Amino acid sequence: MNLSLTAPSPLDYFTALVERDIEFALFEAAISLAQDEYPEVDVQTVLNEVDHLQARVRRRIAADTGPVQKLRVLNQFFFQDLAFAGNVNNYYDPDNSFIHILLHTRRGIPITLAVLWMELAQGLGLSVRGVGFPGHFLVKVNLPMGQVVIDPIDGKSLSREELSERLEPYRRRSGLMDELETPLGLYLQTAPSRDIIARMLRNLKEIHKSHSDWLRLLAVQERLIVLMPEAWNEYRDRGLAHAQLGHTEQALADLECYLVHADEHVNLDAIADWVDALRRS
Repeated sequence: MNLSLTAPSPLDYFTALVERDIEFALFEAAISLAQDEYPEVDVQTVLNEVDHLQARVRRRIAADTGPVQKLRVLNQFFFQDLAFAGNVNNYYDPDNSFIHILLHTRRGIPITLAVLWMELAQGLGLSVRGVGFPGHFLVKVNLPMGQVVIDPIDGKSLSREELSERLEPYRRRSGLMDELETPLGLYLQTAPSRDIIARMLRNLKEIHKSHSDWLRLLAVQERLIVLMPEAWNEYRDRGLAHAQLGHTEQALADLECYLVHADEHVNLDAIADWVDALRRS
């Protein structure tokens, strides 16, 4: 009997990585996001590169080194010696979202820098978590003297005053300046792994949308729906991408799904008009 073995598609592979929260492979899933744009990316090769960095930083740390000193050594290695930093000259380049490119250019955006930094920190036994802070992803570290919040762009710890100052533009844009002040701690809660990958994908989504790059946007939407199968807005946006690409049947299926499940308080007229136009076509 002849057995035909085929490699899983990038989307199938991603699905397996994010299927269950309890076994969610955050770093591996983050690497795999590049496979739509760079099909040749081998995730295991990238993992091996990071293992090599891990071994290098471990050699700088004695067996009895405490968490504070581990953090200092890691930040010296990551931000000074290797010179990882934000890509301030080309912040909206999609490549900033891809771990394998970050490893070579050493330039990225806060969330990709954070995901790589956290992988190295966890390998040193540090207790670190991501923080979905508005507008700028952060990381936090539990140390004996308390929790430290760090900017993954440069490794600097942020005081409560600095965090509040960073929050003010978001509160102003959101119309929250006159509301009772939300405790800062609510903005510093741990971001679940699923939310971190969703934020990475939505960064790419906004870039592709701004360029009307519907094919790339569609690939991102496929992953978002795998990741968050009850996020009905993502079905709407996948349907709109299909519509722009002339995929009428797929667009109708997604937009009708959205109309069935969307919150009744949301204005659905525009999407209903899209559906009517697609049916007539």
